Amino acid sequence: MGDGEVSKSIETRLFIHGEFVESSDGKTFDLISSQNNDLLVKVSEASEEDTNRAVASAKAAQPAWSALSPKHRGSYFKTLATLIRKNNGEFARLEALSMGHPVSGYFHAQVAASTFDYYSEAGYDIQGTTSLNNPGYLSMTYRQPYGVAAVIIPWNVPMLFLAKKSAPALIVGNCVVVKSSEKAPLTSALLATLVKEAGFPPGVINVLSGHGHISGSVLSHHMDVRALTFTGSTRTGRLIQEASSKSNLKAISLELGGKSPAIVFEDADLDAATKGLVHSVQSNSGQTCMASTRIYVQDTAAERFITLFKEKMEAEVRSGDPLEKETNHGPLVDVTQFEKVKRYIDIGKHDGTIILGASPRTPSTGHFIPPTIFTHTPESSLIMKEEVFGPIVNINTFTLESEAITKSNDSEYGLYASVYTKNIDRAMRVSRALEAGTVAVNCTSPYTSVDTPFGGYKGSGVGREGMPFHSMEFFLETKSVHIK
Repeated sequence: MGDGEVSKSIETRLFIHGEFVESSDGKTFDLISSQNNDLLVKVSEASEEDTNRAVASAKAAQPAWSALSPKHRGSYFKTLATLIRKNNGEFARLEALSMGHPVSGYFHAQVAASTFDYYSEAGYDIQGTTSLNNPGYLSMTYRQPYGVAAVIIPWNVPMLFLAKKSAPALIVGNCVVVKSSEKAPLTSALLATLVKEAGFPPGVINVLSGHGHISGSVLSHHMDVRALTFTGSTRTGRLIQEASSKSNLKAISLELGGKSPAIVFEDADLDAATKGLVHSVQSNSGQTCMASTRIYVQDTAAERFITLFKEKMEAEVRSGDPLEKETNHGPLVDVTQFEKVKRYIDIGKHDGTIILGASPRTPSTGHFIPPTIFTHTPESSLIMKEEVFGPIVNINTFTLESEAITKSNDSEYGLYASVYTKNIDRAMRVSRALEAGTVAVNCTSPYTSVDTPFGGYKGSGVGREGMPFHSMEFFLETKSVHIK
């Protein structure tokens, strides 16, 4: 597909106060194909002025938006959800073009639509409390929106994060400024066209594209942004938290990196364990924060487990054009991520033993990294400590339960962990000991439940998000009122 054809069919402008506009200084950035080095489109780069204007628009729109009933606000959500479902194929196509996600496994738009549908009915669940415990006074609490919320989303599953962060902020009365990733801005811009079609009042939802050091930094420091939710790297999360402390101490929710361990005991169902863990590592070409990239298998079951794991990985993967329905393993998002993962593969080859993995393709033929398995890698190796964000897994062994727990917790991250065993006492004991925001027993990532909180321990984040109440609670202030 040539640049001209793509440019005519894809929205690439900023969405501010209900209108699509070019950047104020005319700047754009190149969005390069994940499959090769071809230019897809030029995307508007939000300037500091554009970002300030988006925040001002949201601030101006917020009083009228918060004055609407939850039912009235929810009616816009229902319309938007319907439009998202109608455009599911186009969302899948844009994600395949920009970041290489195969259309065969694309479900993010459907989840986004379901999220807006859910929150369309959830607004009335937020209520305050009353107290008569102080004689002569009626005391009560109000739950009120902050005003303007910034939503900074990642490139690996942008639609999912846009919905799960924006919908709860909006339904309780905030207005939002969404900043998409420069690596995958196209589905966010398409959603903006549907926001306009759904009739949302101007300024309620604003969508910016651009780089973090410009628009992201402005949002993080902005005095009129009262709450900010971010999913991305731990390094960027630290910068956002620092910006909050230097500005208005805005409420911060951070979902950051992961280096998720999985412990497989000798009594586990090895067939189920290998099937689930192969999918966890390979899904989205390994570009998933909660992928089970450190597997610890009990030494008495290691040989059988590794054999099964390798067989299933080889049988599972069908690399190719992400627009083809047969493909389930697409390229990495761009050459930067490709080179980063290659460096970790070199570390793994030096420090451990590679048992599966061909040479990565050169960028001229697509940024493809084949699933790669290492064994016998020292725990001190960088590939065991740092987030790779590619289809790379390290399998090591352990003898004692305590040893497996110690190795699993020896990480700056704590987003997700898994335990495979048929012993329920052991499962409960180990899940309690693991330092992770989510622990899966006899299953693994990307499984989560829609009605439980999600977030990380340690360097994997601050705060929790999720339905039904956790996300809405984050976007609300609590005010105490006393009537004599």
